[in-house]
Amino acid sequence: MSDIIREVDEELRRERMMKLWDRFGGYAVAVALLLVASVGAWRGWEWYEAKGSLQASSRFEEAVRLSQEGKRFDAEKSFNDLARDGSSGYRMLARFRAAAEAGKSDRAGGARAYDALAADTSLTPLLRDLAKVHAALLLVDTAPVSEIAARMEPLNTPTGAYRHSAREILGLAHYRAGDHAAAWKFFTLIQTDTDTPPGIRERAQIMSALAGGTGAGVTPATQ
Repeated sequence: MSDIIREVDEELRRERMMKLWDRFGGYAVAVALLLVASVGAWRGWEWYEAKGSLQASSRFEEAVRLSQEGKRFDAEKSFNDLARDGSSGYRMLARFRAAAEAGKSDRAGGARAYDALAADTSLTPLLRDLAKVHAALLLVDTAPVSEIAARMEPLNTPTGAYRHSAREILGLAHYRAGDHAAAWKFFTLIQTDTDTPPGIRERAQIMSALAGGTGAGVTPATQ
């Protein structure tokens, strides 16, 4: 008796399954196909991205080689081309390198390229501030102190990531303008900051002496 009941139950389950398949089977197949297609598309995109990154890397290395060989215009063009159609990471790097190449022969043009990077809100604040530093460095020998101050004073904060470079550029601008007292203050501020990188500190000591201070006698402040 129990065998008959079990057979009836199994037949009923099969019947219910067939009805469910008749009703929803097409949807199940569609979902399965969609899942397979999605995985295939994702793998294809990963392959495409990897291929694009490899090509961008080769193009970037070629542009760097042109720069090292002194072929500035060719290098600048290569960097600009990569900035226009390269993979996302290399586009940003190429824009910075293109601005640097432009600044080698045209400081104002290079500064404008860096200003464009500084105004690009798609970049991180640190990268935008880095572009500001590079632009000011290109202009420090020609621009009035007021312009350099407008560019660099916002970065001259107690904890600013680029405060050391900003202070050095401000000191150089004042020194070039003949205001050695103001220059000396900036170079001293560099030396009293315990976080100042060694290279900038050494240059500040030299410039402090040139501006009228001893430089070597400045003691870093305790933070």
